[in-house]
Amino acid sequence: MCTVAASGWWFLWPLCFFGFWIVVGVTLRFGMWGRHRSMQSGRWHPNHSAEGILAERFARDELTEQEYRDRLNVIRFPRTAS
Repeated sequence: MCTVAASGWWFLWPLCFFGFWIVVGVTLRFGMWGRHRSMQSGRWHPNHSAEGILAERFARDELTEQEYRDRLNVIRFPRTAS
C-alpha cells in the first residue's frame, strides 16, 4: 500500500500512518457504534431485561394474562436440569 520510503517519497509516510487510523476510526464509528445507536431508536434495545420485554409484549396484547404469568415464572424460577 504505502511503500513510499524506498522510492524517495518518504515525506508521505506520515499521511499513510494517519490515513490508517482514520480508516480504523470510521470503521468503528459506523460499524460497531452506529449499529448500537440504531438499535436504541428501534423497537429492540440490547439493555432490556427479559422481564421488560415480556411486559412490553403483554402491553401490546401479544400475550394473554396466563401466558404472561407462565413465562414470567419461567424467567424468575428456571428449572434446573436433572
